[in-house]
Amino acid sequence: MRGGKLEVLLVHPGGPFWAKRNEGAWSIPKGEIEPGETALDVARREFEEELGVPPPADEELTPLGTIRQAGGKLVHAWALRGDLDVARVRSVTFSLEWPPRSGRIQEFAEVDRAAWFDLDEARRMILQSQLPLLERFGSHE
Repeated sequence: MRGGKLEVLLVHPGGPFWAKRNEGAWSIPKGEIEPGETALDVARREFEEELGVPPPADEELTPLGTIRQAGGKLVHAWALRGDLDVARVRSVTFSLEWPPRSGRIQEFAEVDRAAWFDLDEARRMILQSQLPLLERFGSHE
């Protein structure tokens, strides 16, 4: 809560594909479930990998359910209370040949920035397929 308004933390994907996209490009921190992991394990791991800090361990998680993104991936989500200084976000990186077919491999941050948004602004910024998660989050106000 900030100024009496509920806020959500969203991340902007790194790399050249997303560099010039803003509205409709932001996301919740998320990742692939590996063998032996639960969806909650992945949520905690990805939070730390994409933001550079572990999620608050002592906060109660509110399940937001599962959605299917436009590309077919399932996303399981939870909400928790917290306050993160987005200026301190440090994401893990990935390697990519860039420009394509150049033979040059470059490193990019998985997340190039994070920001707090009130629900109205978050609805404009988040990937359209993740919008139901915000609606569920808003119903817990």
